[in-house]
Amino acid sequence: MQPPARERVLDAAHQLMLTVGLARATTKEIARAAGCSEAALYKHFSSKEELFIRVLAERLPQMAPLLHELAAEPGRGALEANLTEIARQAALFYEQSFPIAASLYAETQLKRRHDEAMREMGKGPHLPIEGLAAYLRAEQDAGRIRADADTFAAASLLMGACAQRAFAYDATAEGRPSVDTFAARLARTLLAGITD
Repeated sequence: MQPPARERVLDAAHQLMLTVGLARATTKEIARAAGCSEAALYKHFSSKEELFIRVLAERLPQMAPLLHELAAEPGRGALEANLTEIARQAALFYEQSFPIAASLYAETQLKRRHDEAMREMGKGPHLPIEGLAAYLRAEQDAGRIRADADTFAAASLLMGACAQRAFAYDATAEGRPSVDTFAARLARTLLAGITD
């Protein structure tokens, strides 16, 4: 039995965006790869921008559930293990989303439409930083992070490092560090700056 049209469209969009980039993945090509008409695609998604956002939300590793869960229960688990898992998921998300999203920055109009669609849907790259900052504040309130630590800066550093891993390391002779090693080292280093 064939998956529902919406799922086929998401799968096709994900694959095409990975291989040809967002800018070159047209709705016509996505519909053809999904085995449906372009009109059928638009029954499920109002625009290519919405489709891209849904690919990010439904086909890539997600950080929001983990961040919400941890912020709701500060003090649960070892702080280093929690930050390591957050860094691991963030690194995987950026690693998988970077090839798709990179073409956004090549076309000003596409980037503008994408940013507008993100705002309308209440989505955006600022949300993981805000979610991590909320978790760190909850841990700060629980006394596990220094009272004078800047939780927003710490969250920005962790998420920025994870995004940078997806972007910068392919050009080095050593290549991209393994996600598990990277996440553990990042969490340990960040903790050294925000805990006693």
